[in-house]
Amino acid sequence: MNNPLTTVLSGMPERVDIYEVGPRDGLQNESTVLGVEQKAEFIRRLVAAGLETVELTSFVPASWVPQLSDAEELVARLGSLPGRHPVLVPNERGLERALAAGVKEIAVFASATESFAQRNLNRSVAESLRAFRPVVERALGAGLAVRGYVSMCFGDPWEGAVAPAQVSAVASELAEMGCGEISLGDTIGVATPGQVVEVLDTLVAAGLETEWLAVHFHDTYGQALANTMTALQCGVTTVDSSAGGLGGCPYAASATGNLATEDLVWQLHGMGITTGVDLEALCRTSLWMAGLLGRPSPSRTVNALASSFD
Repeated sequence: MNNPLTTVLSGMPERVDIYEVGPRDGLQNESTVLGVEQKAEFIRRLVAAGLETVELTSFVPASWVPQLSDAEELVARLGSLPGRHPVLVPNERGLERALAAGVKEIAVFASATESFAQRNLNRSVAESLRAFRPVVERALGAGLAVRGYVSMCFGDPWEGAVAPAQVSAVASELAEMGCGEISLGDTIGVATPGQVVEVLDTLVAAGLETEWLAVHFHDTYGQALANTMTALQCGVTTVDSSAGGLGGCPYAASATGNLATEDLVWQLHGMGITTGVDLEALCRTSLWMAGLLGRPSPSRTVNALASSFD
């Protein structure tokens, strides 16, 4: 059986938009560095499988993330693709590179905690937000869409519990700058459904509508799907995930893989929720990628379905 039996669950959205992060957030944390044509083929296969939003790469210095040092060449090789294809930029220099490459959408990456902001951005939370403001303003002025990531929304390996008010303050400032979508990251995968409700309620009370929000769960403790269901019940309809469960965070050692896109699609299709994704094509893509990386995919759905493929 290559597709789940479908039973519509009340209170869920009719459609969920999947924001695929495998080529960027996934590959940046892999020890195997792929060639640019392998990355381009990965992205083409993801798009062909029906993923309408695929985050391509990150315009960061090669010394920071050597796995993504070929950002310009990758974007040039891909040319025009259907759908949304954002790139991550860390600063104004990254934006200049992205603009020169002709991208149409960027993302900036903030932190809800001081400890992670210092380790990831070498700045305080306030300093990093001030640095992002001219990046966002210039991007919007050039006609680009801008997404804002907020990391460590549910727990921090150095600070422990994170107050929802901290998350709300950072997310609200990103929205005020002009970020049209805010992704809430459970960077070390410690969230549980009650925390998800609390954080989302706090953001909504601060004026951030759920239609502007996305969720980004890591599966360190096996909670990513449960947390995703909770977010959907709260009105969120955009979910970040990574094909084959690739990825983690190079700046937080306890951050294991992202929510696998295949596991997410299996769950959503089983509830009658439309995604536009061809699950078999996606699983075949992740099996292909696992072969390139020389290790099995951590996605349970990929592994469950693999034996049924020719």
